[in-house]
Amino acid sequence: MKTMFFYDLETTGLFPRSDRIMQFAGQRTDINLEPIGDPINILVKLSDDTLPSPYAIKTTGITPQMTHADGVTEAEFAKFLLEQVFTEDTIATGFNSIRFDDEFIRHLLWRNFHDAYEWHWDNGRSRWDILDVVRMTRALRPEGINWPVKEDGTETNRLELITGLNGISHESAHDALSDVNALIDVARLVRGRQPQLYDYLLKMRDKKLVAELVNLDDPKPIVYSSGAYASEFHKTTVVFPIAPVKNGVLVYDLRHDLDSIDREKLYPIVKELHFNKCPAVAVLEVLDKSDGWNKISLSREQIDKNLQKLLAHPEFAEQMREKSESREFPKSPDAESALYDGFLDDLDRRRILEIPSLNQDQLATYHQNFDDPRLPELLIHYKARNYPKALNADEQILWETYRTARLAFQAQTFLRDLESISRDKSVDKFIVEELKLYYESIMPFGD
Repeated sequence: MKTMFFYDLETTGLFPRSDRIMQFAGQRTDINLEPIGDPINILVKLSDDTLPSPYAIKTTGITPQMTHADGVTEAEFAKFLLEQVFTEDTIATGFNSIRFDDEFIRHLLWRNFHDAYEWHWDNGRSRWDILDVVRMTRALRPEGINWPVKEDGTETNRLELITGLNGISHESAHDALSDVNALIDVARLVRGRQPQLYDYLLKMRDKKLVAELVNLDDPKPIVYSSGAYASEFHKTTVVFPIAPVKNGVLVYDLRHDLDSIDREKLYPIVKELHFNKCPAVAVLEVLDKSDGWNKISLSREQIDKNLQKLLAHPEFAEQMREKSESREFPKSPDAESALYDGFLDDLDRRRILEIPSLNQDQLATYHQNFDDPRLPELLIHYKARNYPKALNADEQILWETYRTARLAFQAQTFLRDLESISRDKSVDKFIVEELKLYYESIMPFGD
């Protein structure tokens, strides 16, 4: 039986490659959104090579000292996720989780010698993102839900504003567990008001179904809701697939006349649609109901005209394909941020499976000739953060060199932002003092 696990993270910053998870909270439900078991709320110890963003701590109120007092190590947390949370037939569900939370989970698992991908596709597992569900619901079937706008009149889909306007309890926005409970209630709200659309988008989390709808063999215009598009059109437009990319296709926004666009500023007129990222897509016919065309400020005539012009210039699609394929991504500066620099070969994949099961004494004598050059460095960092007594003298020097350089890189921004929040009278002075103390306690050379 499928279950859903709604989860949320609080982190040291916005960048999954370099920032860290500080709080994880979640609640399992059945497919009808009824809770199963108790909620989960875990702090993760912040290691002494990371300075958190003072703005992040200002928002969450979680200090590094709190994670040390009540948290678990990253190694313990990674095991817990795979053994207790992302279990067989689980649908991992969040709010903007595909682009944010899931990326933090992948990098966490990579750093701790677990497969970074299997948790959201193997053994009946999958993932889903309620944010794009909210976007498409607002665009196409908004009836029955109160929708927030900013002071300047532009729309926003912030979770805490949706809950507030719809009478949903959300006691502490940016506390992970409070956000999870609010998210489940928002899912219930959408399901209750627009059950057909909700069930359809839940089904479309399957990348095979997305690939069937958005394909280059029989390309058709489709409705697509994405954060890349303008809020004045409810983040929704009609696109047409034009070229292949890894795990998806390039799509062209048919809101635009090909002759009128700026060829130097094509995004998001041309953007990637990834089958495995739960895109909110639907057949064009959904716009024929409930005044859908007017809701997103489009007409079939406009779409047909722009499509014919696009089809008359096949060289444009080829140019976009070549441009996409020729993009070069710089190599990551260290092993921890190098998750996407290449897959492990089968032999190394088997080798790393034993590492999470080793204790400190076993790790101290563990030796392995890895083929991938990232893994030896990753192993030293893994031991240093989770089992520091397993490091030999040479490894301690390597770790301290890495830690010193990483902290030096972070320190200038940390001190600037700490000074900024210290002048903010709304910030609890306890947080400011705790961050100062933490900085002093982990910096290798005082100031």
